[in-house]
Amino acid sequence: MMHPVRAPGTASRVRRALVLALPSAALAAAATPRARAHEHEHEHEGGHGAAARAGGAPGTAYAALSPLRCADASLACASAATPAWAPDGSLWLAWVAGGAVSVARSRDAGATFAAPVVIGRHGAYADVGPDARPQIAVGADGRIAVVYDVFKDESWNARVLAATSSDGGATFSAPRAVSDDPASQRFPAIVQAGDGALFVAWVDKRRVAAAARRGHRQPGASIAYARSDDMGGTFSASRIAYPQSCECCRIGLAVDASRQPVLLFRAIFGRNVRDHGVVAFGARGSPGPLHRVADDHWAIDACPHHGPALAIAADGSYHAVWFTQGSARSGVFYACSRDGGRTFSAPMHLGSPARRISRPYVLAEGTRVWLAWKEFDGELATVHAQVSTDTGARWSTPREVARTGGYSDHPLLTAHAGKSYLSWQTQAEGYRLLPLEER
Repeated sequence: MMHPVRAPGTASRVRRALVLALPSAALAAAATPRARAHEHEHEHEGGHGAAARAGGAPGTAYAALSPLRCADASLACASAATPAWAPDGSLWLAWVAGGAVSVARSRDAGATFAAPVVIGRHGAYADVGPDARPQIAVGADGRIAVVYDVFKDESWNARVLAATSSDGGATFSAPRAVSDDPASQRFPAIVQAGDGALFVAWVDKRRVAAAARRGHRQPGASIAYARSDDMGGTFSASRIAYPQSCECCRIGLAVDASRQPVLLFRAIFGRNVRDHGVVAFGARGSPGPLHRVADDHWAIDACPHHGPALAIAADGSYHAVWFTQGSARSGVFYACSRDGGRTFSAPMHLGSPARRISRPYVLAEGTRVWLAWKEFDGELATVHAQVSTDTGARWSTPREVARTGGYSDHPLLTAHAGKSYLSWQTQAEGYRLLPLEER
């Protein structure tokens, strides 16, 4: 039976929020309480900002600051939802709510969903952090993999888990660890490579832990990865793709024209400059060198919880979007590479300068490239988009595609059967899958 998805009431919109202490003191001073609902929290070394100060298990701390006053495991109570298309055209969603990780299937492009299946119940240790969300993929044979992280202690150490289904999502295996390394692992990203393998990357603290055992402090984290040849049933030994990265920004992940994984992440350059770089994997499955996307020169001993996104078009061009507050530039930007990530175009500023711009995303479908981002004017959050039909050479005029009041998830873009969509979870409207139309 299919059930319409409804959002909870909006009387408690943005009572309290995941507060971001952005490095700009002027911005912080000007922000209203309502505006702060649309900011996001830095995680400084040795502490996790307002959430950490709330005390207790990480999930409890995040819940104390959340604008959502909804405690069950339903989609209506989710702060974030991740879509994936199945070969039969059905849409799957994965989300965290009420301490549980769940999935549900829609056969009518997100209008209604079947009863959800709970994959794991983790209570106060479920990770609902600003840049964390469960990942879901559906293989060509219909097998489903869900990858996510959960906290394992009250010191914000986490581990990445995977659960799989071989019966079309009716049941899932018990969640199990992707890596046996005891160091903290968060913010997984997944993609299916050309050989059918499931590739998983995450933010990893093993090098930080090793440095601490030697009496040294190492800022940030690393980017680790593992592969599965059975759609998440088992994984290869995990390895480090790049040794120095930001500790709590999501990873952009795509496959190139050869269906090999390419990573985009906030790397650490020099002492503590946190700019973005790409690492492409070769045919033998090993990571190549890091190439810097832009010299933003954001020197900060903190993590902005504001990760990038990456898409690769049919012609092999890379399309990157990111947020920075560097000394060279500040805001949300897009750049393109036509030489396998070795060099990138000059950054193109996204959004209106009169509004707070955040959470960019990018989608490549054939020769079309879509950009989307969130804007906030002090009252409403809006998602704006623009499209290029020639892999980034020329762009349409940006336009608003959706709006909401109160809490909203980061905008995501997804495509199926030649059509592109905005995927957006909001407190007021619930889950929406909105077709993107060229104008």
